Amino acid sequence: MTAEETRAILSLALMAAFVDGDKHARERAEIRRIADNLTQADGVHLPSLVQDVLMKRVQLASIAAALPGADVRQLAYEMAVCVCDADGLHSPAELRFLEEAKAALALAPGAADGFLQQADAVAAAPLVTADATPAPARPTVDEAALDKSILNAAILNGALELLPESLSTMAIIPLQMRLVFNIGKSHGYQLDSGHIKDFLATVGVGLTSQYLEQAGRKLLGGLLGKLGGGLLGGVGKQAVSSGMSFATTYALGHVAKRYYAGGRVLSNQLLKDSYASLTQQAQGLHQQYLPQMREQARTLDAAKVMALVRGK
Repeated sequence: MTAEETRAILSLALMAAFVDGDKHARERAEIRRIADNLTQADGVHLPSLVQDVLMKRVQLASIAAALPGADVRQLAYEMAVCVCDADGLHSPAELRFLEEAKAALALAPGAADGFLQQADAVAAAPLVTADATPAPARPTVDEAALDKSILNAAILNGALELLPESLSTMAIIPLQMRLVFNIGKSHGYQLDSGHIKDFLATVGVGLTSQYLEQAGRKLLGGLLGKLGGGLLGGVGKQAVSSGMSFATTYALGHVAKRYYAGGRVLSNQLLKDSYASLTQQAQGLHQQYLPQMREQARTLDAAKVMALVRGK
């Protein structure tokens, strides 16, 4: 993929991130922070792209012109869909933008609409299965089992980060939300998606910005996309990613464990500080568990990823 194609794809993703005027200012600031932290690679300078998008110096027509191939156009559209669906089902404004992007990119309706349906299924995935038991009134918490579930979730999301499909990156967010749900439930709290999104925002995890950071790192590192090998083509040979998904999932799980075990009385600042500290700690564990992530990545395909998101 050329630098021009990478810039065009990231520009479309950023347009998708900013198209919804209801997006919280905190999320917008986080997107700018991520752009500043992602170093320039292959001639792509993300802070400049963010500024160009905000100043409306980028148009869909120019993006389409920079993407001559059908595969890279489909990838650009998929990434835009995932950005729009990262914080839940897309808004009417986001849907209009996606329709305009599909037309500008001259995509085949079948492939584009099929991917949108898959992404919508991920965005609308329930936190629990229909036959799940309610939270116990007087919980008895198995600390060792809870720690194991957090580690397993971190390894799974680390494995998803190694996959080249854009939808696998999007699947990380609902799996993190389900982890928080299960931790709350183990301590006697029956949570809903709104509460969990607020909790994630409090500790510093923006849904749209997290997807952008994960997908942006993969794209800049040459890992995102289905060109040359299919879903699992060359997983074992791929460059090691930052381990961001492993670290954030591990930290999120342990912060949630402290929060709900303590009766939900930790201050916002303490939650943020704990999350930052645990993320740094988890980054030090990444290499230790990387072989397990790689092994698990080899067992995953699109159907298994969707089953995981649905809790099956």
